[in-house]
Amino acid sequence: MDFEYSDEQRMLADSISRWLEADYRFEDFRRFAADPELLPANWSRLADLGLLGLGIAEADGGLGGGAVETLLVMQAFGRALVVDPYIGTAVIAVALLSGEAGGRHREMLGQIAAGSRRVALAALEPDSRYDLARIATVATASGQGFSLSGSKAVVMHGDSADDLIVAARTSGAVDATAGISLFLVGTATPGVDIRGFPTIDGQRAAEIELHEVQVPRDALLGALGGGFAPLEWAVDRAIAALCAEAVGSMEKLLELTAEHLRSRKQFGQPIGRFQALQHRIADMAVAVEQSRSMALLAAAKIDAPDRIERRRAISAAKAMIGRSGRFVGQQAVQLHGGMGMTDEMPIGYYFKRLTCIDMSWGNVEHHVALYGDLT
Repeated sequence: MDFEYSDEQRMLADSISRWLEADYRFEDFRRFAADPELLPANWSRLADLGLLGLGIAEADGGLGGGAVETLLVMQAFGRALVVDPYIGTAVIAVALLSGEAGGRHREMLGQIAAGSRRVALAALEPDSRYDLARIATVATASGQGFSLSGSKAVVMHGDSADDLIVAARTSGAVDATAGISLFLVGTATPGVDIRGFPTIDGQRAAEIELHEVQVPRDALLGALGGGFAPLEWAVDRAIAALCAEAVGSMEKLLELTAEHLRSRKQFGQPIGRFQALQHRIADMAVAVEQSRSMALLAAAKIDAPDRIERRRAISAAKAMIGRSGRFVGQQAVQLHGGMGMTDEMPIGYYFKRLTCIDMSWGNVEHHVALYGDLT
């Protein structure tokens, strides 16, 4: 398997890195995290750079990029602690909407690429943990459409979205994969109650209540009762993107820690000369390289026709990167001493982001167990 990047891919990575280094520094991250009202201007810049249309086909107004291009973008985002709702809109929503033939959905893809539409996935529920099939939200036929009622938990960036992709049950038992349908619901629709809150890593999430929300029949995405497979596939793409973001964060932690060891002096010499600390940062470097390889594997397998092959690669990457992220974060904080936990230093923020990535769509333990079930 060839893991060499093409010239176009390298140019993409370089252009994103240059922009982030100039306009998305640590001070900018703290401003954006503290005041979400500042994010729309940054979102427009993402659209201008073509990043929001990266995964959209050229015929629908996008760039026609794939999983590897998304990996490059997310690695750069991880290095800069980008807090914009990129994955929900440009990865999950694009994946689910691209399979639709209707003109309304193709128009939405163009709006996403232009930066005028944001979408969040409302799939998980208060008692579902990481189980995508455990859906208690119900959708019943009503007039010329459907009526949706239920609760959705920790909907990432749900409070800034224009639309929600809601997983609801149209038939079957509460934990059955059959009978799940996906619906496109505007956040301004009567009966949609959204309560947003900040997360520990500077991102935003929301708890959402649906009270007999009326949607038209064309709000249905895909086949009635056949939403689980495309939902699982779209979430796998989100996990692959998160793995790439985690690699970017770990790379930055390694760089910051190495620089600290070169500049911090004790007993008249840089502490980086102490062999014990050299061993620890070498272990960090090994963990980062292992994670980079697993993120590439996840990106390479995301479109595999065999579901088991795809899911094993995703779970293996998520488990490995979750463990590595915890290790690299802990080592970075410890090697910085007490400064690693101060608000002025970026180290703690990268560690918080890695912790949240580990808990998103299944932590280490969940994916280890899932990998075992898939063998």
